Amino acid sequence: MILLLANAVPGAHAQSARNKAHFIRDAEVESIIRTFATPLFQAAGLDPEAVRLHLMVDPSLNAFVAGGLNMFFHTGLLIRSESPNQLIGVMAHETGHIAGGHLIRGNEQAGNVSTEALIGMLLGAAAGAASGRGDVGTAVMMGSQHIAMRDMLAFTRSQEQQADQMAMRFLDSTGQSPKGMLQFFEILGDQELLVAARQDPYVRTHPLTRDRVSFVRQYVEKSPHTNADSPPAWIEMHRRMRAKLFAFIEPPMRTFQRYKESDTSIEARYARAIAAYRKPDLDTAIPLIDALIKERPGDPYFWELKGQMLFENGRGAEAIAPYRKATELLPDNALLLAELGTAEVELDDPAFLKDAQKHLSMAVQREPGDSGTWQRLATAFGRDEGKEGMASYALAEHFLLRGKLPEANFHANKAEQLLGKAGPIWLRIQDIKELAVQVQQERKRR
Repeated sequence: MILLLANAVPGAHAQSARNKAHFIRDAEVESIIRTFATPLFQAAGLDPEAVRLHLMVDPSLNAFVAGGLNMFFHTGLLIRSESPNQLIGVMAHETGHIAGGHLIRGNEQAGNVSTEALIGMLLGAAAGAASGRGDVGTAVMMGSQHIAMRDMLAFTRSQEQQADQMAMRFLDSTGQSPKGMLQFFEILGDQELLVAARQDPYVRTHPLTRDRVSFVRQYVEKSPHTNADSPPAWIEMHRRMRAKLFAFIEPPMRTFQRYKESDTSIEARYARAIAAYRKPDLDTAIPLIDALIKERPGDPYFWELKGQMLFENGRGAEAIAPYRKATELLPDNALLLAELGTAEVELDDPAFLKDAQKHLSMAVQREPGDSGTWQRLATAFGRDEGKEGMASYALAEHFLLRGKLPEANFHANKAEQLLGKAGPIWLRIQDIKELAVQVQQERKRR
């Protein structure tokens, strides 16, 4: 489910639509990408759970790595990829950059571009995305930083060739075809003929040379896995991801044009349900999603979408049941738990406060870096008599993640006074206070 909110990063300002980039969260899309990427990470000797995945709403073709184990994807790449194999080829290449240590060497050569500033911009914006309602985050606008980001993320030709070689090795070791990577190169080939301002950023930050294309083509010709197909489940997942992103990002009319009523595939009906809800036309949307649920009652994302449809159209009490079903089917997903907890908080009914506290607490345990969920947890505690100390503690976590250090320190001290000086929460409060002081001192030194 994709919801974009207009909470800009401090200091950022609106630019033309071409220069906007929105970080989003989506439980289903993130799960699909991680499913595709995990075998590659394991082949590269990386801990899959340590690699953080980030989604950016941007129509251009791009993916990049930054700040260690962080991999970023433009929705333009996800939607325009024609098969799981094409997307996996790009993932394999980016994994090669991580495994090859190119980020460290690239940072040393970055000149006047501040690594900390870049990663702070990217990850700070991604953290801000978590403050949005639902499982998709806050709109973040990045304008003047675009050139600095492009320069920072640019790799040398030798690094690109090494990443290609490692990508081929990862694909081979996981029994996957390298053909998708060659197909992606062929898509990018036409980009080289365009002026720089019209090129997709992948071409500008990942130099595409004849030698690279020739190497991959030769590898495709000799690989024993060239004709290997992606699992049928992966093919459906990829189609659903493309349809979902398209339906949430593009105007509903474009979705209805692309996924016509005569198309009875799962992904087409999914896309039309989303487009109808966005119009909004719940008389059409609810029967569409109900039909998908009847066909696949064990799919948590269909239940989640129904919850969103109801919740965002003023039918919060009805939204609780489908959200609960989604979390029953996927009980460890922080985003789904946060959605359920948010719906329970928004009802402003004392009967739901304990459940809201439980679900939001479970969400932040799984994703402690989600500032928005901490804020909603503070609201849930604040509405419960006698929980003012826990509300202040949750606000301290929220403000720390948002970089508002005086506010974080204030609420940490207030929580300490109300909760007492014992237990794991008191220890965490000391950490918050110490971190706030350290960051403030570091800022003064700069």
